[in-house]
Amino acid sequence: MPCAYVNEKTRLLIAAGALYSIETFKREVEMTGVKDRIGVDSGSGVILPEHIERERKDEFLMKKVGSTGSGVGAATVDRALRLLKLAREFEELKPFLTDVYAEVQDSMDGGVLLEGTQGTYLSLYHGTYPFVTSRDVTASAVCSEVGVGPRDVDEVIVVFKSYVTRVGGGLLEGELKEDEAARRGWMEVATVTGRKRRAAPFNFELAVRAVKLNSATQIALTKLDTMFPDCRGAREYEKLPKEARSFVEQIEDRLKVPVTIIGTGPGTEDVVDRRGS
Repeated sequence: MPCAYVNEKTRLLIAAGALYSIETFKREVEMTGVKDRIGVDSGSGVILPEHIERERKDEFLMKKVGSTGSGVGAATVDRALRLLKLAREFEELKPFLTDVYAEVQDSMDGGVLLEGTQGTYLSLYHGTYPFVTSRDVTASAVCSEVGVGPRDVDEVIVVFKSYVTRVGGGLLEGELKEDEAARRGWMEVATVTGRKRRAAPFNFELAVRAVKLNSATQIALTKLDTMFPDCRGAREYEKLPKEARSFVEQIEDRLKVPVTIIGTGPGTEDVVDRRGS
């Protein structure tokens, strides 16, 4: 779901290209306490219970593709057919309605962060079709769904995990057996579905392609401490063990893009920030 974060104490905006359930939206607003600083574009799309029901009855999506069954695909179909109900049609969303395009454009000078979801290879067009999500998820798509032109973008940060994971069907080159993934500490459980994630070592070929598809200017690397436990909690690059620094430098050498942010633990401050001032 494309989102924008603008200044004024970090206002959170859900863009026109987004699709979401009202119940999920209300629950997460309450849980995070952002009621007074969140807005939804009046033209954003609403996922209804019937969308979820339609998806969960589709055996191909649920059993072969491994869909989350959240209704995004069915809602996307209705949007293309001009049948989807938009945020402005729901009374409970009226307090949050805004023109995200206008807010973002007005805040450009102060700084705006656009955030997309899903991995590049879940893109409907550039991913491992048909084992993909229901939309394009590359940086250019995020910009278009928010209403930002490509010349207005200063930096594109791609986020790579230190190893590869995916949920559902589809090819995963170098996939580890479940017991080996668990032994390495790479076994993860998806937060939405509760399913175990499949895991494989970092794939440089896929990473190079992702960098080019997104016109990346920076890389954020997460879970380095999972591969190199001595990294846990480090906040300075020089304090990372030699093997970890070698891995980071290998990524930079082969991808030709600097690794500027490195996650070294589960805490919000367990980060090596190499961006300087």
